Amino acid sequence: MPQTITTGYKALCEAAEREIETLPVEQAIKLAGRDDTVLVDIRDPRELQREGKVPGAFHCTRGMLEFWIDPQSPYHKPVFAQDKKFVFFCAGGLRSALAAQTAQRMGLKPVAHIQGGFGAWKKAGGPVVEPELAPGEAKKA
Repeated sequence: MPQTITTGYKALCEAAEREIETLPVEQAIKLAGRDDTVLVDIRDPRELQREGKVPGAFHCTRGMLEFWIDPQSPYHKPVFAQDKKFVFFCAGGLRSALAAQTAQRMGLKPVAHIQGGFGAWKKAGGPVVEPELAPGEAKKA
């Protein structure tokens, strides 16, 4: 018998957005490069290789987030111990809502996420480091 899901991803993301700050992409672009803000890219490494990166963003895959935030974890990353605002983003804004909610629940404050994620960032003309092509690889149109 198949498992019955009682709460779907949409409901989880909507609940997360009620608990956290959601930044319009234009506002997030203005925060890029500021000393008081860390942009946290939670996309998979393959997404970064395929789509490019936000210059200066810290990369933390979604699967390691809790372990990298917690100072008691052997995997803790000092970037998360800084007294700064942490702005999470993914490709489209769903995973980052969940990540920001988790970070906030763990005690990391202030946190926010970018509405529309990296896709909205690129569309709005935010700075992007384009992906490097592997030798012999042609850029896709």
